[in-house]
Parts: sequence; C-alpha cells; structure tokens
Amino acid sequence: MLPGSYDPVTLGHLDIIGRAASVFDNVVVGVVNQPVRKKQTVFTAEERVGFIQAETEKLGNVQVKSFDTLLVDFARENGARAIVKGLRAISDFEYEFEMNQLNRKLAPDIESMYLMSASEYSFLSSSGVKELAMYGGDLTGLVPEAVAGRLQEALKRSRN
Repeated sequence: MLPGSYDPVTLGHLDIIGRAASVFDNVVVGVVNQPVRKKQTVFTAEERVGFIQAETEKLGNVQVKSFDTLLVDFARENGARAIVKGLRAISDFEYEFEMNQLNRKLAPDIESMYLMSASEYSFLSSSGVKELAMYGGDLTGLVPEAVAGRLQEALKRSRN
C-alpha cells in the first residue's frame, strides 16, 4: 500500500512505486480523495488515479484506487500488510514518524516501511512542481509529460 495525494504525481513518486512493485507481489497505490493537509487539489481523485494508472500499467502488479477513509481501514480493505512511503529528507521523517505511531496504535498488524528517495528526486515535491508550473517553469524530468501539460493548463487558468 502506497498512500498519498499525488497532486500531481511526480517522477519521484513513480520511482518509489516502481521500486515497491519490484519488492512486493501486489501493490495498491492509494490516492487520497481529499487530503487533510491540503486545502484543495489541482486534480480530482479520478484524474490523479488516471495519471498513475497510465504510468504504471506496464508494471502489471500495481492497482490504483482512491480512498476517503482512515489509511489503516483502506489498507485492511485491500489486504495490505504494509504501508510503504518514500522519504526525501529529515522533515519527511518527522511527519512520517508521527503518522507511523498513530497508525501503529490503530493497526499494530500493519507495518510501515520506508524507501529512501533516489538522489535525483530527493528535492522533488508536488508543491514545488505546482509552483514551477504556476509561473511557467520547465517541468521536464519532474513529472510525466502528460501531467506537465495538464498541470500548466490548470494552474494557468487558476491565475487568470
């Protein structure tokens, strides 16, 4: 189980998904319908699911689903025994450590596992990508090509 808002999905996210798919027989990417920490997403949950499905279909063992429940409940519904998250920096660790403790209290039978970001994506965040897109920055090598075009179009509209 790889949960996240994926708004937008980045090449860093896809790297973590691909690496998890090489370790686990089945991987469920859980797209949070409306994240608590973010006021509003640029893309709908359906759009985010579609972007990830398009980029992971060649993997064969990845399913992408949206959810709007507690993560541990969604994990149980999907038979997940582990929640996998990517870590880029110490700040990610601090947040994920807190979430791990809460999830562990609610579901001690579900492990949390962490994959370190590949060095070329260690700086990459969805919020940074959105800021670049808003001001017309080059998104090459940061997000899939289809996502880049849609993101710049969506954020350009929101600025006008």
